[in-house]
Amino acid sequence: MDRRIEDQDEKERATVTQAGAPRSVQFLENLSPYKPVSSLTRIWDHPTQVPFKLDWNESSVPPSPRVYSEIVQFLSHSNHLNWYPELGSISLCSALAERNGLVCDNVLVTNGSDDALELVCKAYLGPGDQVLVPMPTYTHFLVYVQARGADVAPFFSEDLFDADIARLSRAITRDTKLVYLVSPNNPTGVTYEAADVAGLLEDHPETLFIVDEAYFEFHGRSVMELVRTSRNLVVTRTFSKCYGIAGLRIGYLCTNEDIMNELKKIFNPKSVNRVGQIAAMACLSDGDYYGEYVSQVTRAKVFLKEELAKRGIPVVITPANYILLEVDQPVEFCRRLEEQGVYIRDRSTLPRMERYVRMSVPTLSQASEVLARIDRVLASA
Repeated sequence: MDRRIEDQDEKERATVTQAGAPRSVQFLENLSPYKPVSSLTRIWDHPTQVPFKLDWNESSVPPSPRVYSEIVQFLSHSNHLNWYPELGSISLCSALAERNGLVCDNVLVTNGSDDALELVCKAYLGPGDQVLVPMPTYTHFLVYVQARGADVAPFFSEDLFDADIARLSRAITRDTKLVYLVSPNNPTGVTYEAADVAGLLEDHPETLFIVDEAYFEFHGRSVMELVRTSRNLVVTRTFSKCYGIAGLRIGYLCTNEDIMNELKKIFNPKSVNRVGQIAAMACLSDGDYYGEYVSQVTRAKVFLKEELAKRGIPVVITPANYILLEVDQPVEFCRRLEEQGVYIRDRSTLPRMERYVRMSVPTLSQASEVLARIDRVLASA
């Protein structure tokens, strides 16, 4: 066969294959996926090293012993894992509703709070909708927005570490479909007080507000009380931070019945695994254990700030379980600290965060060892 004919046939086959391939929706074509920067693989590559995984704001200690006890008891009986989980996590919903002064119709348990955030975006956002987001913030949420074809409208406060509520309110227009507030914000630690959020809800009744309270247990302040009276608020929380069961993926959202009815139209009631439900119930039953853990983290934040200041490293304490360190070479600092078995998060690529790294705060006893490893890095500089 003539080589030119073979080449033409090959081109035609390629064209048919390309033309016949499934295509995603148009607004996914230029969407960059969320890029999780996890240290797990690097930790596993050093099995003899005692690591401090302080890059994802997870708990630095195991969950309550009650979690393990309840899971073992659950698994000791047959006919559990081969059945679907309790639909809608009703038992956990009831416990969370009672704890937060709500009713079950106000609470929805989800597969991590990420699932809650994505669910709201699916129900309320479409192509061209505008979402106002104070920046920098939790970047995975931006993917959920853009995956719906909606547009992110970034808001920058004049002071990186201030909510700037008045300017934020003025930035909300009739075109703003949704506003995403993380309180305390990741990574800056900015908080949004209940009185300020109440004012925003009242001034912008046609805009839906999400207040992400992933770090509520460390902060201790909340806007949850507004759920009972507002028509345009969703509050999300997680068991991945303070409660230490990030691997089991349990989160929840709270909102009014009208919004909840819309969310449940697309919610999968069997999406939350049974072991996670059991573990979350056990977490809620051991307030003493988690109260002590929060106390340890609070004390460790002060300790680390004072000690690092002596070493010439400015520290920003947040109301959550992480601090920000201001260093000259963030990428290099993280790399060298990793060699010492301490894994933290470089945040210097985020807007106005050029000199910052973020470190999850361990317990007070763990903080001394982390500091010793930081000292080794500084000594070799």
